[in-house]
Amino acid sequence: MSAPFNAATYLVDRQITAGHGDRLALVGPRSTVTYTELAAQVARMSAGWRALGVRPEERVLIHAADRPETVVALLSLMRMGAVPVPVSTMNTASDLAAVVRDSRCRHLLAGPEFCDRVQGALADAVGDLTGVIVLDDAPVEPPPGVIRLRWEHLTAAGRAAEPGDLAPDRTTEDSPALWLYTSGTTGLPKAAVHRHGSIRCVAERYGRQVLRLEPSDRCYSVAKLFFAYGLGNSCFFPLAAGAAAVLDPAPPTPATVARRLAEDEPSVFFGVPSFYAALLHAGDAGAWRTVRLAVSAGEPLPPSLQHRFRERFGIDLVNGMGSTEALHIFLSNRPGATRPGTLGVPVPGYELRILAEDGTEAPPGEPGVLKVRAPSAADGYWCRSSSTRRVFQGEWLDTGDLFTRDADGFYVCHGRVGDMIKSGGIWVTPTEVEDRLLAHPSVAAACVVAVPDADGLDRPVACVVPADGHALDPDALTAFCRATLAAYKVPRHVLPFGALPTTGTGKVARNAVREEASARLGRDRDAVRGEGAAQPGQVRGEVSTQPGQIRDAGRGEASAQPRHGTADARIPVPNPLRTPSGDD
Repeated sequence: MSAPFNAATYLVDRQITAGHGDRLALVGPRSTVTYTELAAQVARMSAGWRALGVRPEERVLIHAADRPETVVALLSLMRMGAVPVPVSTMNTASDLAAVVRDSRCRHLLAGPEFCDRVQGALADAVGDLTGVIVLDDAPVEPPPGVIRLRWEHLTAAGRAAEPGDLAPDRTTEDSPALWLYTSGTTGLPKAAVHRHGSIRCVAERYGRQVLRLEPSDRCYSVAKLFFAYGLGNSCFFPLAAGAAAVLDPAPPTPATVARRLAEDEPSVFFGVPSFYAALLHAGDAGAWRTVRLAVSAGEPLPPSLQHRFRERFGIDLVNGMGSTEALHIFLSNRPGATRPGTLGVPVPGYELRILAEDGTEAPPGEPGVLKVRAPSAADGYWCRSSSTRRVFQGEWLDTGDLFTRDADGFYVCHGRVGDMIKSGGIWVTPTEVEDRLLAHPSVAAACVVAVPDADGLDRPVACVVPADGHALDPDALTAFCRATLAAYKVPRHVLPFGALPTTGTGKVARNAVREEASARLGRDRDAVRGEGAAQPGQVRGEVSTQPGQIRDAGRGEASAQPRHGTADARIPVPNPLRTPSGDD
């Protein structure tokens, strides 16, 4: 029997007991919330959920922007033993409907920012849903048989509750605390089931021991609360430290981030490489005056970007990696001791192994698949038994990522095992080619995929988003790659993209990139058949009239996104925590 423990009381009530109730806990654009106020709101809402009929271990979907009510909903559900399921606000209506069906939730909390998607999802799937709770009187009209309640109805029920209804549930360290859906880059998203004890684990081992957060800190994350990364950054870590979380419901852009930096003066910033690159084009160096620490995760951080960011803003990005299955970062550089081009060393309490093809541990410098012994690992995937067995291997997580470790113990990621390209009989690591492309000033984002040539042989193809103010020159980029890369690694084609397609949690959807590149090159070959083959780096004809219109695999909907380097464009934020392969 595991020890009694409730993550919500650990994060909030502990600060009241310690006499820190007057400290700020949440900072929003329109209001602030102290720990005393947060504790009262969480207790009342937990009673409100009980009055609604929500039961311990029952799932409640949360589809809302980052705002104080979202944090209160998460904490109050965990306090009364239920299981919050934050859902990506980047999802389409059909994606959300799929989650409603898969989770078998009875209640859904909907914010006002995404009413059309929620309404569309309810038209597509009701499943076991019996109630929709709306924030700010959001105009969502559920179908017959599903009731609609305002957030205020639940808070009123909480105020009228008996004292016993305000008490936390008798949860333990092993009780289910929340679900987090993976991004589904290789199949349908899967729900990772996390325990109450894991929340304390990541807060103590990464938030306290690696980041060394203090009560005086203010944490601001561009990764949203529905990400495992954002949930730790904007909820678990600041609250566990008695610090404050800066919340912004608006989509992150360089302009909105600059505003939050100036007005709320955060000291710790969490971002992703693509957003840091956008800030280089549009960021104000003076806005970073209060930031003492900036964390990067989610996608490869090119050393050139890390160097340029330090030169521009005077801040050294602390690069790390985690996964939805591990709940947060398990491998990280250390503040003040970063090594560009690496993901650092294991977080305290986590054990890492790199296994070669024969199952033996790979020596330093030799590649292999990364396995992680994570004390914060999920119990498995909801209703995905074969994927659970494939990824959760006893005490070890199979990340599905190809890694090497240097003689000093620093880890380097070379991409997903399935993303490797065999060109001319020799393996090519896409991230190596992408890093080279990203070192060119005209490139804002890059994804290198395998596309069959006219003979059916896989060749590396670079799909590139130009930086703002730059035109794409395929020949120049090909020559730039050839200057440092072996000939077999040089992209055979360079294709312009308005933006790289992403999944519901913002990760680059390599399958969709590959399909689009293959379709465009196939059309190109058809157009020039009999005229001779295109030279490496050349794309004949009009390969795409709308390079920004990328069809997302499995969704049938085009996604037009602004370029990363545009000052006021909405920046797609990749899921900073990779998801192991293994979909059913």
